[in-house]
Amino acid sequence: MSKKQSQVNISRRGLLKFSAGAIGTGVVAAGIGSNLIAPEQATAKDDITPDKALQELLDGNDRFVKRKRRNPNQGYTRLLEVAKVQKPFASILGCADSRVPSEIVFDQGLGDLFVCRIAGNIATKEEIGSLEFGSLVLGSKVIMVVGHERCGAVDAAIKGAQVPGQIGSLLEAIKPSVESSKKQSGDKLENACKANILAQVEKLKSSAVLSELIKTEKLKIVGGYYDLDTGKINVVS
Repeated sequence: MSKKQSQVNISRRGLLKFSAGAIGTGVVAAGIGSNLIAPEQATAKDDITPDKALQELLDGNDRFVKRKRRNPNQGYTRLLEVAKVQKPFASILGCADSRVPSEIVFDQGLGDLFVCRIAGNIATKEEIGSLEFGSLVLGSKVIMVVGHERCGAVDAAIKGAQVPGQIGSLLEAIKPSVESSKKQSGDKLENACKANILAQVEKLKSSAVLSELIKTEKLKIVGGYYDLDTGKINVVS
């Protein structure tokens, strides 16, 4: 058998394993990790719990709000440390809004956060797959869905804006949250933003890979609401 044929057969066997539902942590970590990253990189970070990882995020945001940022892990030494191996302690599904850069508002540095950003902070299948990888293979202990005050995508969904290109696909994904929050008292846009955050949290929790990690207490998924005026992130539940 030629080397090329062998590689094709191995790939087919790998696909069959996934289609058969082999989603156990060890199986997927070995299957994905061995092909894409160094063996030591595929090992989950053991020195921090999901609760501690969440607290580290909140503590970093508190420093940002109080203008006491430490700007950790941003020097050349850290650059070299993470050049070949990354073990982010937290993952962020955030809005693409230019005013909410994760490493800055959480006061983190190189290799600390595994970040996915998309307008409206919606959990598309690609975003979910990325976060599955970040948690299962890289060892991230917490995923925070970060929405924010006065989100333009949510506002457009509320107003039923007619938009060109693929922008409409974002609004369609947000519309269920707009509907579910309609009867709530208070600010309509804020309510919809928070409802959208929680909807994406639940969508992530429905992932077979992520739900297994939650079940085994290796992962926590929460929502966060960012105040554009103060920089404060409050946990949404």
